[in-house]
Amino acid sequence: MASIRRTLSPYPDRSYQNGGTPFSTSPKHSTSKYSSPLPAFAAFAVRVRRLIGELFYLHRTPPRKSHNHHHSWPRIFLYRCVFFFFLGFLVGLSPFGHDHHHHHHHDEEASVNQNRDFSFSFEINPPPQHSNRVVDLKLAEVSLNAKPNFKESERFDFVPRKQLIIVTPTYNRASQAYYLNRLSQVLRLVPPPLLWIVVEMNTASFETAEILRKTGVMYRHLVCVNNRTNVKDRGVHQRNTALDHIQRHRLDGVVYFADDDNIYSLHLFHSLRDISRFGTWPVAMLAQSKNKAILEGPVCNGSQVIGWHTNEKSKRLRRFHVDMSGFAFNSTILWDPKRWKRPTSVPIRQLDSVKEGFQETTFIEQVVEDESQMEGLPPGCSRIMNWHLHLEVRHFDYPRGWLLQKNLDVVLPIK
Repeated sequence: MASIRRTLSPYPDRSYQNGGTPFSTSPKHSTSKYSSPLPAFAAFAVRVRRLIGELFYLHRTPPRKSHNHHHSWPRIFLYRCVFFFFLGFLVGLSPFGHDHHHHHHHDEEASVNQNRDFSFSFEINPPPQHSNRVVDLKLAEVSLNAKPNFKESERFDFVPRKQLIIVTPTYNRASQAYYLNRLSQVLRLVPPPLLWIVVEMNTASFETAEILRKTGVMYRHLVCVNNRTNVKDRGVHQRNTALDHIQRHRLDGVVYFADDDNIYSLHLFHSLRDISRFGTWPVAMLAQSKNKAILEGPVCNGSQVIGWHTNEKSKRLRRFHVDMSGFAFNSTILWDPKRWKRPTSVPIRQLDSVKEGFQETTFIEQVVEDESQMEGLPPGCSRIMNWHLHLEVRHFDYPRGWLLQKNLDVVLPIK
């Protein structure tokens, strides 16, 4: 069994071979590894070695009884505590992931490089295999900070939609609530901006105002003050009231006369925004006999008006064969005559002095000179976009406010 030579002893009175002291060296080793230009470092190393020897000797051999036993034993424990304290402190400062295959050099240049590596050991350097990813991130950061290059065709040339000004004359009757609600449901589907001008005679009824508040459409509730009782002229004066309002407030948009009892498609209101000056289209309607449908409006070649549909002999004397719901025009014609080179500045209004059925043509003659200033909608005028049915029921009693204040005279019991 191999013996272990103890070169260190915690006892100062222990004898050593050849009468030497611990750590004594022979002359031939005077120039060995302990001969250093740093004597302080060598002395420190000797003390550390002696301390380590004492610690390990304490573990292996119990202390001998001597007169200095009660003095040396606490000193050994103090050395042990100090040693392990500094050892734990150094381990805590050492960086993780250190390369254990680092080559140590004993010359001065290697010592400087080692200190330099330790001073920069807390920097996080990316692994070589992820170098491409770092480049991609830098390129992405540069591309986000760079200004986008838009082509000429991709520039944001925003053109706002034209405002639609829908004029609706109405009056109290049994089916008024049904007609106004039906028309409002269509107008709610039209993209804004849209202004609905509703005109009543003499007073604004509470029932109409309540309906308009619930529609969700931007509206203006106007009143036409006129003492005339002629029912035939009622719609003419109501439309003129709306035209006065548009001219006084200089409302910019496309004006369209939409009676509440007509039927309109959503495509019609989308087409109105294509009008530059004056647009027209064919309207389907029931004949007076209510047994056939007829067309009234333009015949078009593309968007050019080249003729008119007409079926009634009494209306062949009209210049323009158009229904009141079959045309629309630019509102600036009412309050900016210089723009459209109008020969006169007389206000454009509907006439109540002409025969019934001639209000449309006399009004259009004030807006345009001939068909060359008109635009046919849609191209070719081949689509019916609204109907004028004339299904009004006259002399039909209805409860005031569409509310039943009391039960009917005849009540059937529930079985």
